[in-house]
Amino acid sequence: MIRVGGIRVSLDTDLNDLAGLCEKKLKISRDRIISVKLAKKSVDARKKSDVHFIISLDIEAKGEDRLLRTLKNASKHQEVRYVVPDAAGMDHRPVIAGFGPAGMFAALVLAMAGARPIVLERGSDVDSRVRAVEEFQSGGRLDPECNVQFGEGGAGTFSDGKLTTGIKDRRIGWILHRLVEFGAPGEILYLAKPHIGTDRLRGAVKALRERVISLGGEVRFNAKFCGFEAAEGSLSAVSYTQDGKSYAIDTKSLILATGHSARDVFELLYDENIALSQKNFSVGVRAEHLRTDIDRAMYGGFAGHPALKAADYKLAVHLPDGRTLYTFCMCPGGYVVAASSEEGRLAVNGMSCFARDAENSNSALLVNVGPEDYGSDHPLAGMWFQRDLEEKAFKAGGGDYSAPAAVLGDFMEGRVSTELGRVKPSYRPSIRFAAPEEYLPDFVCRSLRLGIKEMGKKIKGFDDKDTLLTGIESRSSSPVRINRGGDMQSLSLRGLYPCGEGAGYAGGIVSAAVDGMKCAEAVCAGTGEDK
Repeated sequence: MIRVGGIRVSLDTDLNDLAGLCEKKLKISRDRIISVKLAKKSVDARKKSDVHFIISLDIEAKGEDRLLRTLKNASKHQEVRYVVPDAAGMDHRPVIAGFGPAGMFAALVLAMAGARPIVLERGSDVDSRVRAVEEFQSGGRLDPECNVQFGEGGAGTFSDGKLTTGIKDRRIGWILHRLVEFGAPGEILYLAKPHIGTDRLRGAVKALRERVISLGGEVRFNAKFCGFEAAEGSLSAVSYTQDGKSYAIDTKSLILATGHSARDVFELLYDENIALSQKNFSVGVRAEHLRTDIDRAMYGGFAGHPALKAADYKLAVHLPDGRTLYTFCMCPGGYVVAASSEEGRLAVNGMSCFARDAENSNSALLVNVGPEDYGSDHPLAGMWFQRDLEEKAFKAGGGDYSAPAAVLGDFMEGRVSTELGRVKPSYRPSIRFAAPEEYLPDFVCRSLRLGIKEMGKKIKGFDDKDTLLTGIESRSSSPVRINRGGDMQSLSLRGLYPCGEGAGYAGGIVSAAVDGMKCAEAVCAGTGEDK
C-alpha cells in the first residue's frame, strides 16, 4: 500500500468516488486500483479567496513501485497494528479508580487481556449523569459526586469530544478505531481535527462499558475510592464507599485515573505520604463570539459552504512579561457549561454537539500560572490557588452558580458591564455581570487585555467589543502531579499506577486514553517499558 499526501481538491469534490479522484488527479487508471481510502482530510483556509481541502489517500494498486517513483508525495505505508497484552497467570483482579478516557481504555485493554478488571467510578452511569447535569444547569442542586467532572466518561463526556493531540503514539489509531466501533462517526479516522461531540460520545462511552463487562470486567457506579492498604511497600487492598457502606477489594494493582478535579484524592494521597509535586496549569475565561462571525473571519466568502463545518481556531500570544495568553478547547457552535464540582466554588468549561450548529462559538482564553504564583512550596499549593479563585468566582456570580460575565468592550475600558451586545450567553443557569478582577489575579486580567488585542490582529473580529467573557475557566489541567517512575508505578508505593490527566501525565481525551493503555500494559507485564 502507498500513501499519497498533499492532494488539493475543491470544496465541491465528490469524495465518495475516490477511484475516480485517483484517475483524475493522480492519473492512475481504475483498473490498476485494488482499493483506496481516505487517510486524512484538512481545510486549507490560509487564503480566504481560495479555501479548499488537502487530502491524503491510502492506495493499494498494481505496480506500486512504479507509482512510488512517479507520484509526488507518495510513500510506502503499512498500518500500525496494536497487540493487546496477555494477562494469563495474573493472580489478582486489578482495580481502576475512575472511568474517564484513561480509566475506560485501561479497563478495555485489561478486559481484552483477560484480567477481569474492577472499575470504581464515584459518579453515575452516563444517562443518570446527564439528568443530574441538566437539573443543575436548570437551577437545581449541584451533586458533588455526579456532575460535569465526575461520572461515566469523565469530564470529556461534557466537552467537544475533541480527539486532536500533540503526541505521536502507535496506540492512537487503535483508540480511534475502537471509538468508531462503539458508535463514534467514521470520519474521526481521517479528519485532521477529529471530534465526536458530546451527544455522540455518550453512546460510545456506554458501548465501551458494555464491552468491558462482556469480557468479564465490572463497572461499579457511585463507588468512591477512599483509601488503600499496603504491606512492605506494596499495595494489598483498595477501599471504597457505595450507598453509604464501606467495602474493600484485595488487589495488587490500582490504576488511579480519578481526573484533575478529584481534589479529595490529592489530599488523601498527601496524607498517605505518596510522592506529589506542584505542576503548572492555566486560568482564565471563556470567550464567546457569534459562530457566523468566526466562520466569516476564518473562511471569508466560503463561509456557509455545505462542505465546511463550523470554523475553529487556535491562537497563542507571548507577552512582554513572559506570560502567554492562548486559546484552549475551542468549541465551534457550542456552549459554555457549568463545570463546578464543589459546593461554593464555580468553574466553567466548553461543550459542542456533533453538529456544532449552536449560535455561538467559544474557547477558553488562558494564562499560564506556576509555582511562583502559588505562594507556597507545598505540593497542594496549586490546588489551593485554584480553589481560591473558584470561590471568588462563585461570589462574583452572586453565590447561586450564576457565572460572572463581562462584555469585552467594557472590560477593555475597565468598567463593569450593564447590558449585553450582539452575543447572548449560552451558560446556564444564568450569568451576572462582574469585572474579571473580582476573581482573577491582576496579571491574568492584564494578560487578557494585552493578548486579546493581539489576537484581534490574527483573526478579524476576535476583539469585537460585543465578545462575551465568562469565568472562571480553571480546570484546564491538574495543578498536582502524582510522581511515578519509568515502570508507571508511584515512587512511593508498588502497585499504584498514577494515570491520565489527574496524575499530570496527559492533556485531552486521546493522550489520557494512551496513558491508560500504557498503565494497563504495565499491570499485565510488570513493567512500563514501551516494547
